[in-house]
Amino acid sequence: MSIDHSDDVKKLYQSWGTTMAEHPEMFEPPLTDWRELIETWPVVTAEPGAVDYVEVDAGGVPAMWVTPHGATQDRVLLALHGGGFVTGSIYTHRKLFGHIAKAVGARALIAGYRRAPEHVHPAQVDDALTAYGWLLDQGIRPEHIAFTGDSSGGGLTITTQLRARAANRPLPAAAMPFSPWVDMEAIGESMETKKDTDALLQKEFADSLAGMFLGPDGDAKDPFANPLYADLSGLAPMYIQVGGDEVNLDDATRLAAQAEKAGVAVQLDVFDGEQHTFQMAAGRAPRADEAIRRMAEWVRPHLGLH
Repeated sequence: MSIDHSDDVKKLYQSWGTTMAEHPEMFEPPLTDWRELIETWPVVTAEPGAVDYVEVDAGGVPAMWVTPHGATQDRVLLALHGGGFVTGSIYTHRKLFGHIAKAVGARALIAGYRRAPEHVHPAQVDDALTAYGWLLDQGIRPEHIAFTGDSSGGGLTITTQLRARAANRPLPAAAMPFSPWVDMEAIGESMETKKDTDALLQKEFADSLAGMFLGPDGDAKDPFANPLYADLSGLAPMYIQVGGDEVNLDDATRLAAQAEKAGVAVQLDVFDGEQHTFQMAAGRAPRADEAIRRMAEWVRPHLGLH
C-alpha cells in the first residue's frame, strides 16, 4: 500500500506553528531553539539517491557542492535556501536541491549565506554575490549557471542579479525562484486573502522577519532587498513557481508582471492548493516531483543541455 505524502509539508508547518505558539521565547536571541526547529524541514524530503555532497569554502562563504552521479560538471545551479533570512541552512535544503540538480543533470552549489538578525541586509546578497563570483573564478561560464532558490532564497535569485549588474559582472543564464519572498512591505492582497489557507506564514510573521532582515535602519523599498522596486530590465529569463494557498502568492505574481513589463522572458506556474515551498516533499509527493520536473525541463535549454 502506498502512502499519500501530499500533505506532509502542510502538516509539518502546522506542527511548527503549534510549537512556536507554545514557546514564544524561542523568538528571543540567540534563536537557537527556533533554528533547530526549522532544521527538521528536510524530514518531508526523500533522499534523492546517487548524489554526493561535499562542503566547500566558496570565497569565504560556507557552501555545499551537490553532485548527482553522471551530472555535467560545467553546468551549475547556484542554490539559495529559504528560511526568512533568519533560519534554514545548506542542510535543510540539501536533499531538495539534490532532487533538482539530479533532474537537471547538473551540479548545484548551495550557498550558506549569513543570517539575520546577527547579520542584516545586505549581508545575505553580499554572500550570494560572493558565491556567484567564486563560481565564475572556478571557470564556470555565466551562461552555464542558473540561480534557484525558495522563499528568501527566491528573492536572492533576483537581488543577486541586480547586484551583479551594478558591479558590471555578467549575469547568469536563468533564474528559478519558487515561492519567492520579495515584498518586504507585505502589502500583497494574498497576505489577506490566503491567510486562512497558508499553514506557515501570516502578515505579522512576515513583518517580523522583514524587520530582522532589514535591521533598524533598513528600507523596505530598497531595490536590493525588495526587487519590486528595482529596474528588472536585462535580467536572465525567469521561471517562477508558487503555491496557490500561500500568502506569498502575490509576491510571485507581482514579480512576474514586473519582470515581463521590463522585457524579461517570464514563465509563472501557480500550483493550486499547494503550500509555501511545497517542493520540499520531493521524492514523496507527486506534485512536488512534477514541479521539479517542470523546473528541469525549463532550465536545461537555457544551460545548453538537451
